[in-house]
Amino acid sequence: MAKSKVFFTDFRTGIGISLPQKLKLLCTRAGMGSITMDGRFVAIKMHFGELGNLAFLRPNYARAVAELVKEAGGKPFLTDCNTLYPGSRKNALEHLDCAEINGFNTITTGCHVLIADGLRGTDEVAVPVPNGVYCKEAYIGTAIMDADVFVSLTHFKGHEEAGFGGAIKNIGMGCGSRAGKMQQHKEGKPSVDQNRCRSCRRCARECGSDAITYGADGKAFIDPEICKGCGRCIGACAFDAISNDNENAFEMLGRKMAEYAAAVCAGRPHFHISLVQDISPNCDCHGENDAPILPDVGMFASFDPVALDQACVDACLASDPLPNSQLSDNLNSEGWHHHHDHFLDSNPNVHWKETLEHAEAIGLGSREYELVRM
Repeated sequence: MAKSKVFFTDFRTGIGISLPQKLKLLCTRAGMGSITMDGRFVAIKMHFGELGNLAFLRPNYARAVAELVKEAGGKPFLTDCNTLYPGSRKNALEHLDCAEINGFNTITTGCHVLIADGLRGTDEVAVPVPNGVYCKEAYIGTAIMDADVFVSLTHFKGHEEAGFGGAIKNIGMGCGSRAGKMQQHKEGKPSVDQNRCRSCRRCARECGSDAITYGADGKAFIDPEICKGCGRCIGACAFDAISNDNENAFEMLGRKMAEYAAAVCAGRPHFHISLVQDISPNCDCHGENDAPILPDVGMFASFDPVALDQACVDACLASDPLPNSQLSDNLNSEGWHHHHDHFLDSNPNVHWKETLEHAEAIGLGSREYELVRM
C-alpha cells in the first residue's frame, strides 16, 4: 500500500492567529475541502468528555471544523454514542447534559449535537465490515450512518486498555451502539483475586451490568454470564485484585475496534483530525484526568486514519516523559521493566500495535506515511 500523507502543525502561533484558525488552515492544506459537502449531512465524531474530566478537546476546535463544513455548504453535527458503563453519558438525555456542561452547544460550536444511537443506545444499523475477520457486521449508531460524510475529531491520549486513544478508537469504539460496544469488549471477562480483594466495593459501583456480588467474607465475585467484559472494574480496583483471564483480550479489542472503524468509513468520504495535547494516561471516559504523561505535540490531519494514528504514536514515542506523571512514576519505580515504549510503560498490559497492524491488514489504511509539516 502506498504511503499516505499526514499533515502536521505544532501549537505555536504568532500574534493575530488563533489555534482554531490554525486548525482550519491545517485541514484546508490537508485537502478537506476536496470533499463535496454541499447540501450534505456531515457527522463530526468526537468525545464530549465525562463530567469531571478536563482533558477533552475544547469546543472551540469543534467549531473550527464545523465552520469549514458550513463554508463548503455542508450541514454539520457533532456526535457520539452512549457508553456501556455508568457515568454521565449512559443515555442520550444525560449525554446531552454532559456535553452542554462541558461547553458543547449550538452557540459555542455553531452546530447541533446529536447522540447517534438514541435515547437508550439502541438506535443502530448493522453495517457490513469490509474484510472483517472477527466481526462480520458492526452495530453503529444510526445518525452516524445516516450522514453523507464522516469526519473524526480526536483527542489523542493514552488509554488503559487500547494503549492509546486515537482516531481508530474514536471511530471504532465511539461509533458503536451499546450492542456494538458489547461485541467489541466481550472477548475479555475479568475475575477477582480473592487474596488481593479489600472489600472496598468500588468495582461494583463501576459495573454497568450488575455482574459483581459479594460473599460472606465480603470478597467480590464477577459472574461471567452477566459480565459484558467492559473492563471498567479493572480500572476501578486500587489493589490490582481484578484482572482479565484472557491474555489476548486487549489485543482482540484493538482488532475489533479497527474492524468497526472500517465499517464506519467504508463507502463514503471521510477525513480525520487528531490533536495531540493534554496527553492523559487514561481515556476521557474517566470522571477525572491524571496529569499528562507527555508534552503537547501538535495537530495532525489525514484522509487515512491508520497513517494518522501511526504518525501520532511516532511523535509521542519521540517525546520525553513529563515529570510527576503516571509514566515517569512507573519509569522511576524500583525494579520497573522498561519497555522503551511510552504507552506500554504507562499501562504495561496494553497491545496497541496489534490495532494498527490489523487495521492495515483489512485495508482501512496504511502505516506508511509521509509527514507534511505546515
